[in-house]
Amino acid sequence: MNDLPSSLPATPAVSPFVTGLRCRCPRCGKGKMFAGFLSLRPECEVCGLDYNFIDSGDGPAVFIILLAGFLVVGAALIVEVKYQPPFWVHAALWLPLILLVTLGPLRPMKALMIALQYHHRAAEGQLAKRDQA
Repeated sequence: MNDLPSSLPATPAVSPFVTGLRCRCPRCGKGKMFAGFLSLRPECEVCGLDYNFIDSGDGPAVFIILLAGFLVVGAALIVEVKYQPPFWVHAALWLPLILLVTLGPLRPMKALMIALQYHHRAAEGQLAKRDQA
């Protein structure tokens, strides 16, 4: 991960939650952040913010997996205990729900993590150089 650009303001004028959930630039809130489904643009087309500092890692996927697993497994267990449907009913119910609750929020969650990273000026940790006196 590259260091954050020195041109970043201390606190952006736009909310990181609003810009993140709308998948917009964390600095201006107007430019689109993504070129594809999860691939980022090289920079904001409105304010020119270079997106090279961004590294959301696996954080968004982990949050989505934990939430989706809780919802889908819980619902599947309740349906199984209460109605005991055949296996094809489980497949018809839970496969579309899994796709919906995993792929649907993945892009806004990644954008939210990026906006929060920008807002808090998060960067890769570095060890301070010590004087050798």
